[in-house]
Amino acid sequence: MTPPERFCRFAAIDWSGAKGSAHPGIAVAVCHKGSAAPELVAPPGRYWSRTDVLAWMLAQGDSILIGMDCSFAPPFMLRGTYLPGESLPNAARPFWAYVDALCDDADLGAASFVEQHHRRHFYLGAADGQKADFLHFRRCEAHYNAQGGGKPSTIFDAIGAAQVSKASFAGMRLLHHAARTLPIWPFMPLPPSGPALVEIYTSIAARAAGQPKGRSKIRDSVTLDLALARLGSEAHRPLPAYTDHATDALITAAWMRACAGNPALWTPQALTSEIARTEGWTFGVI
Repeated sequence: MTPPERFCRFAAIDWSGAKGSAHPGIAVAVCHKGSAAPELVAPPGRYWSRTDVLAWMLAQGDSILIGMDCSFAPPFMLRGTYLPGESLPNAARPFWAYVDALCDDADLGAASFVEQHHRRHFYLGAADGQKADFLHFRRCEAHYNAQGGGKPSTIFDAIGAAQVSKASFAGMRLLHHAARTLPIWPFMPLPPSGPALVEIYTSIAARAAGQPKGRSKIRDSVTLDLALARLGSEAHRPLPAYTDHATDALITAAWMRACAGNPALWTPQALTSEIARTEGWTFGVI
């Protein structure tokens, strides 16, 4: 489905659902075919905004594979709906449109989706009851866990620094706008050339780069170069600061380059047409 020569560049985006319009938690890294180290893409301002990221994505006209670190849809298969008891679309693309139309948060934000519009479906603290009652997972997340990959976060857990809830719904707003011109796998067919967007999980890249399970973050130059070398990459250009966001993006871009030509990653046995239509899949889970 995707021979090694299909893509000429590889980009990884470490994403943020934080409120506001300037996000130090967003980083974008790009590498070309070959072995040269990935490099960070400088934001238009001091920090990236989510709308800046969308504009950058849509400006890429070559065969670039872009990976974005958030969940592209809530679980659907487990309960036959995204949010039980609600009248909602039953496929990802119209659901993205629903999220975007409902939220008027700044800069494609979606905190209001979690905190106001559909508050009862999300765990925000002990007052909501047992956290276990909110732990609903997509098929790809359950599959990854069953393979020993580790327990991923659920989109319904909206508390703590590690939560992915608000970032994922903000990502869905971006996906709604990006899908007009940018193919998004596996919800849309992968064309023979041109750009494409996939969901990534930076921990998968970190594990492939030799980082121990549960200790995937890299915060120094020596460890970063060792990790890049394990992915067939040359040493990186020194960074002003070794933040989790920057190193996650760099490592994941190098990992995408190293593995994008593996057909098994594009045709996971557990990925059905119904899952592709409703929940999607994380690139790298097989």
